[in-house]
Amino acid sequence: MATKTRTEASVRSTAEIPLRPATPWQTDQVTTAGRIPLTLTQPSTPGRLFPPKAFVGEAVPFGVTAFREGHDLIGVHLRLFSPSGAESLHRLTALGDGFDRWSVLVAPLEQGTWTFRFEGFADDFATWEHAADLKIAAGVDVPLMREMGALLFDRARDERSRPNAERSALEAAAATLRDPEVGVEGALAVVRDPEIAAFFAERPLQSLVTIGAAKELLVERERAGVGAWYEFFPRSEGARRFKNGTVKSGTFRTAKKRLPGVAGMGFDVVYLPPIHPIGRVNRKGRNNTLEALPGDPGSPYAIGAAEGGHDAIHPELGTVADFRSFVRAAEKEGLEVALDLALQAAPDHPWVTEHPEWFTVLPDGTIAYAENPPKKYQDIYPLNFDTDPEGIYAEMLRIVRYWIAQGVKIFRVDNPHTKPLQFWEWLIATVNAEDPDVIFLAEAFTRPAVMQSLAMVGFQQSYSYFTWRNTKEELEEFLSSISNETSDFMRPNLFVNTHDILTQYLQYGGRPAYKIRAAIAATAGATYGVYAGYELYENVARPGSEENIDNEKYEFKFRDWEKAEADGDSLAPYLRRLNEIRRAHPALRQLRGLSVHWSDDDAILVYSKHLPAAVSESGVADTIVVVANVDPHSARQTMVHLDPRAFGIEPGESFEVEDLITGATWTWSTSNFVRLDSFTEPVHILHVKGTR
Repeated sequence: MATKTRTEASVRSTAEIPLRPATPWQTDQVTTAGRIPLTLTQPSTPGRLFPPKAFVGEAVPFGVTAFREGHDLIGVHLRLFSPSGAESLHRLTALGDGFDRWSVLVAPLEQGTWTFRFEGFADDFATWEHAADLKIAAGVDVPLMREMGALLFDRARDERSRPNAERSALEAAAATLRDPEVGVEGALAVVRDPEIAAFFAERPLQSLVTIGAAKELLVERERAGVGAWYEFFPRSEGARRFKNGTVKSGTFRTAKKRLPGVAGMGFDVVYLPPIHPIGRVNRKGRNNTLEALPGDPGSPYAIGAAEGGHDAIHPELGTVADFRSFVRAAEKEGLEVALDLALQAAPDHPWVTEHPEWFTVLPDGTIAYAENPPKKYQDIYPLNFDTDPEGIYAEMLRIVRYWIAQGVKIFRVDNPHTKPLQFWEWLIATVNAEDPDVIFLAEAFTRPAVMQSLAMVGFQQSYSYFTWRNTKEELEEFLSSISNETSDFMRPNLFVNTHDILTQYLQYGGRPAYKIRAAIAATAGATYGVYAGYELYENVARPGSEENIDNEKYEFKFRDWEKAEADGDSLAPYLRRLNEIRRAHPALRQLRGLSVHWSDDDAILVYSKHLPAAVSESGVADTIVVVANVDPHSARQTMVHLDPRAFGIEPGESFEVEDLITGATWTWSTSNFVRLDSFTEPVHILHVKGTR
């Protein structure tokens, strides 16, 4: 591999050391079970068929299991090659967990495919240092241990890669060990000299070097892993109801007026449901009824009509020029536009007549509707990807390319689990090869194996089970899973609600439930989202369902955002504060680095997120502790128990915390009393001061 020495920062690391090239014979010795076995490498994906993923600036734990026979000590290095060829070397630390795990935290700063490998070696200085400290103090083999140390220092002194001052210090140390006038205490002072130890930590004396197999890490742009999403229907923004009951649809021009409000709440992405012509055949009416009345706009997911299909814009919303103007207006507000990619068709979509082979024809000659038995979606025909895969693949790629040309770089994909996995692998790879900045979010509420496979084949983000994880126990398991078990390949987008989902927790939890869920989503996930109306506490469901009554999928919604906030009936100020906190605290913009802590109450959830100074852009460590009362109906008081080692503080030490919602400050330690009233402030978001 052609490489170049790093000239400017391509990484941030907790343990970067001076670059030392591998010798020619080492470069050719690639093994996973050599003299120093190197196994169970991290980051990785199940089956290792696809590369693990990270985003620019993400603190990624690189880990490996490494050991050797006997009692001699070893060391492990991580050698990284950036996409542009910059090479860096990092020293791993033994975790001391009894499982021979070694780890180092590195934040890659360059987008693209990185290559990494682990290098294990016998650490000759560390082995001597350990033995000499014990033996010389005990009077065992003292002359031998002193000479062995002197020979090691001679060997290190002769390495021309070491600075002259270091070589002189090593020469002096060797002379001290050989000096018969220097007694035991003087020899032990050399053995225990922290400066000498630091020399060998940076430039260890290596033997029995084993080079692990090269592996890849796909590093994507920051928005692939970090962001606050806000969904709204453009047809509702600026819609007007006349005295006779008719409604004039909102347009992209009127929807632009909502963008400053969305940006003002601190969101990064504005997500639009499908904006295409809506079918008239079998159009759904209000509340998903089978009969649409005059003026009912229909579901935007029933895509396609006489006016066009997936490459057309609903004429009531405006023109392509209007859409492009909307995208530009969003960019001026610091927002990216995410567009819904729903690969299905209304019965009157042009595809139905132009490409009938793309649909499933039943024995009675009719085309199969979309179904989730016993439900039928009579206004939607699913695509059959097996009858003409070449044609259908090409058309889907054309559609995506078309919207990329209109300024869209983010696609929220509707029900990707109902399409072949190999299609998504091909489509995303093809698109990202042309434009690596394009992001795909999988709306796949399905089985774990399917969700995780979609992530592995390319989806940068995924909806998750967060929506239905509400108890302390459920959330502890879920948060541990997303931050540790699947974080190498799957990035959850923690939507608190959607236009399809209004959970029972929100239906019956009152306003406190909305605060609680927003606070957890915004602090536990690097990416989270809300659907418009959440800030207005819209919590009435269609009877017997987990869906808003008078669902916006089937009708226009009329909301007065400014009045609600002026009247104190809006959660917008709280959402704004959450997003301010996220922007000020980089630990919250990390998926990894979350640790679950404990409380004595079955409704008090406790977790922390920590970003060490060495991998922080500012060079300052950042730690947030979240304590949430997940019971929206009560006030709770209990003891909270922390393991402060998770954020660089020793157990028993005191530290200052500031509640970023209320401004209150306290002195905390390992165990702390809390009282959280769901009807006032159900969540502490605490900034821990003085972490490392």
